[in-house]
Amino acid sequence: MGDREIETVKNEDTPETPPLLAVAAVERRFGPGAAALAGVDIALGAGEILTLLGPSGSGKTTLLKVIAGFEAPDKGRVTLNGRDITALSPAKRNIGMVFQHYALFPHMSAAENIAFPLAMRGADRQSIREKVSSALALVGLSGYGERLPRQLSGGQQQRVALARAIVFDPALLLLDEPFGALDRKLRAQMQAEVKSLQRRLGITTLFVTHDQEEALALSDRIAVMNEGRIAQMGTAEDLYRRPASRFVAEFVGEANLFRGRAGVIGGPAHARTVEVKLESGGEMLASLPPGDRSVHYGADLALVLRPERPHRLDAGGTAENRVTGTVAEAVYLGETIRYRVALERGGEILLRWPAERERLAPGTRVDLGWSAADLTAVVWT
Repeated sequence: MGDREIETVKNEDTPETPPLLAVAAVERRFGPGAAALAGVDIALGAGEILTLLGPSGSGKTTLLKVIAGFEAPDKGRVTLNGRDITALSPAKRNIGMVFQHYALFPHMSAAENIAFPLAMRGADRQSIREKVSSALALVGLSGYGERLPRQLSGGQQQRVALARAIVFDPALLLLDEPFGALDRKLRAQMQAEVKSLQRRLGITTLFVTHDQEEALALSDRIAVMNEGRIAQMGTAEDLYRRPASRFVAEFVGEANLFRGRAGVIGGPAHARTVEVKLESGGEMLASLPPGDRSVHYGADLALVLRPERPHRLDAGGTAENRVTGTVAEAVYLGETIRYRVALERGGEILLRWPAERERLAPGTRVDLGWSAADLTAVVWT
């Protein structure tokens, strides 16, 4: 077919599977200031884990509260299993929720805490006993049912909160920074346990965190939020390798940013490149994603370079992009070493290389290179 594009034809006889959770154009304001949510759209498939990731004040918890029914949106709607639940009370939404600080009843035993949502739904005693026993076993707390929350460790209390959230077979599980009060080791353990439990139960889950590593460890997809909007949604690899904005590039992982003006744009549709005249002097060549038309001649751009991409050039070595500098700092981080290199033309570049590579001592002069494909060009906003 040569260079002709292949048209994808949608089969109208095969309807798309509707999302289990759909948030459509949801807005929420608190007073006359900026909107806490400014037209948020999210679609979550059955059995999926989606993480809302963003800085404090980005709207993550407000969105979770709107979905749970603790906040009413000013505009937009929320549907669950095709049913509009926007105006329903939290108790009628069939949604389980785990909070950062557990919210366990201190005067109730672990078993009584877990039984509470079943009792509120009018379940009979035998059914409650069986389901509570099963939930305790699922979270690894068989034999702990009679203990009060104060007699349990932080991790055990979190397991009780999780068991209480899933004991009534909710259609959706919401987790609001559930591991924030745990130490690093226990946090990693609970992340693994929650993901394993979610996979076994197949329960659709929406997770809120500001911790990037936590989002990467748990999620099928990640929605990065900023100022009440979804800045970008995709897999962890999408967000890291193909950030859609300067904010996403800086927030997800480490990044070197170079500012400049777009010059000549060329190449075939599947391999377009842009020459960028840098603000600091010199030029760089960057690849553009297929179909991207946001970059035009003269555009103010940010070039995103992840710290593992540059390599050291031997004498006479060539690369599409190259710089020269002096190692200013070397920090050993276990599997990797992070270098800070002061560039001859001004500014600096961050490197993160495997520790088994040749070590570079501070003061070492280095030539570094990388390809156009290693740079992501986004409009500077």
